[in-house]
Amino acid sequence: MSKPIVAIVGRPNVGKSTLFNALAGDNISIVKDTPGVTRDRIYADASWLNYNFTLIDTGGIEPESNDVILSQMRDQAQIAIDTADVIIFITDVRQGLVDSDSKVADMLRRSAKPVILVVNKVDSYEKYMPDVYEFYNLGIGDPIPISASSKLGIGDMLDEVVKYFPEDSGEDEENDIPHIAIVGKPNVGKSSIVNKLLGQNRVIVSNVAGTTRDAIDTNILWNGKEYIFIDTAGLRRKNKIKEELERYSIIRTVTAVERADVVIVVIDAQEGITEQDAKIAGIAHERGKGIIIAVNKWDAIEKDDKTIYKFTNRIREVLSYMPYAEILFISAQTGQRLPKLFETIDMVLENQSLRIQTGVLNEIMTEAVAMQQPPSDKGKRLKLFYMTQVAIKPPTFVIFVNNKELMHFSYTRYLENKVREAFGFRGTSLKFIIRERNEEK
Repeated sequence: MSKPIVAIVGRPNVGKSTLFNALAGDNISIVKDTPGVTRDRIYADASWLNYNFTLIDTGGIEPESNDVILSQMRDQAQIAIDTADVIIFITDVRQGLVDSDSKVADMLRRSAKPVILVVNKVDSYEKYMPDVYEFYNLGIGDPIPISASSKLGIGDMLDEVVKYFPEDSGEDEENDIPHIAIVGKPNVGKSSIVNKLLGQNRVIVSNVAGTTRDAIDTNILWNGKEYIFIDTAGLRRKNKIKEELERYSIIRTVTAVERADVVIVVIDAQEGITEQDAKIAGIAHERGKGIIIAVNKWDAIEKDDKTIYKFTNRIREVLSYMPYAEILFISAQTGQRLPKLFETIDMVLENQSLRIQTGVLNEIMTEAVAMQQPPSDKGKRLKLFYMTQVAIKPPTFVIFVNNKELMHFSYTRYLENKVREAFGFRGTSLKFIIRERNEEK
């Protein structure tokens, strides 16, 4: 099932981003280098003990501000609050308890979500603990003293956070139904696709609000098989204050993608693929989801015998980091190729769950090594011992080698291509984990 979501909330300049970076750890620098993904991170994968979760950083909440950007940021922070399973409410011991903290506390109390109250910048317990007690006046539980910059007290805080993570029980029956997220920029036709699918089938099993504020889960029956479509229709900007706000609209996409098995990235044929499309696709890519690129409004452009090839090549060029993605040219208005969408979803779902026997994998690896020698450095050559599949969704492989440092990215990509040549894995990313072991073993 999808990972729990933890939102970091508070007024400006209390240390939200510092705490976010401390919790995200090495993840934050790794995901920054993922092609096609926004560098201005507001979400990251994090873990504590045996728990994995998604962390969301929000803009500083100014409850009473009339400033347009600040009020928009407040709205976007509300989306994060609505989305989260647990909220970390961060305050500043050095500024003390201020009126804005009380207003944020009221906002969080109305959410009825579990709130962990954190008092930041407590670099010395002896010096600041008397000031920490003041935050009991907020009336939302025991304040936990931390220093995000020095990483003090973070373990105690996370122990409290994970206590509120939802149990997996009761989710199993829904797990059997494939979840399909439809994501993309505003006005590319995401809702139109769902409406057309519903109109053609005349079957609405249920129509209930999803976990995000503007996402709707719609059950669709197609050829006797049920699918849950997550439509992120709310992903739209109401004005042109793009730079400050575009990053917050990503929250809805992240949460929808997190819950999905397959992600349909909708692109406007009239506009062509854009940088924002690449960012949205990148979110699904780095989470290892099945991916279909649906070029909508295909009926609205003039075509010749080369148009489809030019479009395909342009998409492959912009999304060069995910050559496995399936591409479909559709029209929500006319219904063109929408039945093909379900065939492609089924194919991608099958590939996401494909398991390869260890013996077969090692035959492929041995043949690949014979065709292209592994890299070497300063007289020491990389040796590959064996490869095995350890997980699905996405298919994940562990390769045991003599020296991890010698395993260049390019050679891992070479092995991935060989595995794909043998088994296809169309529409799904593959994950490779490199492990070191002694040659004597």
